[in-house]
Amino acid sequence: MKIMKLRTILNAVIGFSLLIAVWQFIIVIGNYDQVLFPPPIKVWEGILSLIQDGTLYTHFQVSLYRFLAGYLSAVIAAVLLGLILGRLPLLWNVLDPVAQILRPVSPIAWSPFIVLWFGIGDIPAIVIIFIAAFFPVLLSTVSAVRKVDQNYLKVAQNLEIKGFKLLTKIIFPAAFPYIANGLHIAVGTAWIFLVAGEMVGAQSGLGYLIIDARNSMRLDLVMAGIVFIGISGLLLDKAVGVFEAWINRQWGIGKN
Repeated sequence: MKIMKLRTILNAVIGFSLLIAVWQFIIVIGNYDQVLFPPPIKVWEGILSLIQDGTLYTHFQVSLYRFLAGYLSAVIAAVLLGLILGRLPLLWNVLDPVAQILRPVSPIAWSPFIVLWFGIGDIPAIVIIFIAAFFPVLLSTVSAVRKVDQNYLKVAQNLEIKGFKLLTKIIFPAAFPYIANGLHIAVGTAWIFLVAGEMVGAQSGLGYLIIDARNSMRLDLVMAGIVFIGISGLLLDKAVGVFEAWINRQWGIGKN
């Protein structure tokens, strides 16, 4: 296990080192102006300056609050609804076409209505994140429920386990490994649209940080914001993976 972790870390270091080398090579070969295409060292200095003056922490704190509020509420609503709809195939067959039409619509497309309905501030961003995360989790949950082993349901029937207890004690644990795929997808889409939403109409957050730096022609800070957004998204996805592993261990289905 330790060897595998060391290999993973080593591969990550090699990969990022190659990326930085290619980045620097393009700048040298293309002879780009550092103001228009900042080199890695300038971006690193920009990251340090954002950390030192507290700007990065302030904007990240706002973005993380919005993300967690929108993502967690979407996950709870989508899982509960998906567990129910997965057990009601006739109703789901009616609602599925509607979900398939709404799912590809970018949450940003709803922003004019969202701003009119909810005003400005944190709520519009939270609603956008909710929409972005809701459909991946809903669809994966419904699909997972419909794939539950029928032997589990027969045992539950013999034990007279019904209703809400059936959903929480039998169906949800059996379906969770498939639901987890939707959780990972939802993290990525929600984080992307959070930043996009903040770039459109917010006055704080990581998306706003990038727009503000662009308006000031500080492209080193723009790139610094992009790097931090990518790292944050990776860590959020890893956090979901840790939660998934913890749930699996609680139910005795963790990997050996």
